[in-house]
Amino acid sequence: MKVLTIVGARPQFIKAGSVSRAMKKHHVHEVIVHTGQHYDANMSDIFFEEMKIPKPDYFLGVGGKSHAAMTGQMMEKIEEVAINEKPDWILVYGDTNSTLAGALVASKLHIKLAHVEAGLRSFNMKMPEEVNRILTDRVSDVLFCPTQIAVDNLMNEGYSRMPNKIVLSGDVMQDGAIFYKDLARKPADVVVKDDFILCTIHRAENTDNHDRLRSIFEGLNEIGKNHQIILPLHPRTRNILNELDIDLVNITLINPVGYLEMVWLISNSSLIMTDSGGLQKEAYFFEKPCVTLRDETEWLELVENKFNILVGASKDALIGAFENRKHLFSNDYATKLYGNGNASDKIVKELSVL
Repeated sequence: MKVLTIVGARPQFIKAGSVSRAMKKHHVHEVIVHTGQHYDANMSDIFFEEMKIPKPDYFLGVGGKSHAAMTGQMMEKIEEVAINEKPDWILVYGDTNSTLAGALVASKLHIKLAHVEAGLRSFNMKMPEEVNRILTDRVSDVLFCPTQIAVDNLMNEGYSRMPNKIVLSGDVMQDGAIFYKDLARKPADVVVKDDFILCTIHRAENTDNHDRLRSIFEGLNEIGKNHQIILPLHPRTRNILNELDIDLVNITLINPVGYLEMVWLISNSSLIMTDSGGLQKEAYFFEKPCVTLRDETEWLELVENKFNILVGASKDALIGAFENRKHLFSNDYATKLYGNGNASDKIVKELSVL
């Protein structure tokens, strides 16, 4: 069996790494295509060696363009690879433009399509990710759902009447968290105090909305007066903050870090504050409460089970969630919301019999 894996961003490589290791164990021939959607300086040859991830077989170099231009050019180049490689499956992850491009190529060429992280919904159609995941689900042959809520979303949309298979696989990110925990390392040149908070902010709905960004950082600065907040910050966001003259005096700003350093920060923090989708789950995997700086989340089970609190961009809600954290969050991490850490094996075995 030959599988053509499409990835375009560092988080997708980390997810794909777990499945790649399972494919190798089960003697599946995998061909990896990196679309180049997101340039990441941390993704050097050393990145692949340290993360135990196979290097891409193809690098398409498509990035830094509009959604339409990027998706169209990816489709052209993925199609060439698919025609050349003749895979049995095309495998896509998540909700990026790379995901959608791979899905559309598979559909047009009548190659079987598998979607990992299927069924997720934020119910916010203004998010490009929401559009990508809905369209990808619709043309997939097998839908690997990380949670029962994801399965329920698909059933509510009528997928039981469609010619595809829905599989509750568990979450490949949990597989990765287990694998990388022992490889984690402390970031260099960062002075860490006990009981620090890890924060990330990168989503356009926050960084491009100056009122939201200002409100979030007013809350962070207030909390930072008495508790260390470590914030790995992308240069683009740092420039926006400088232009707006937003006070950062009580926040420990660091440059973006590699994934192994990020795992160390997550596992050694006392609390996570983020607008990231993936970090919400990683907080749960490492048994850390999470305050999410978004108005909605696709990980509803984390909110429903009180591992995650949505505060939007409200300064008061952010401070309130922090001050009342001991009463608001559950400590029952014995629940298995995302499976048992064997999602990758389930996915590979399922592909082998379909």
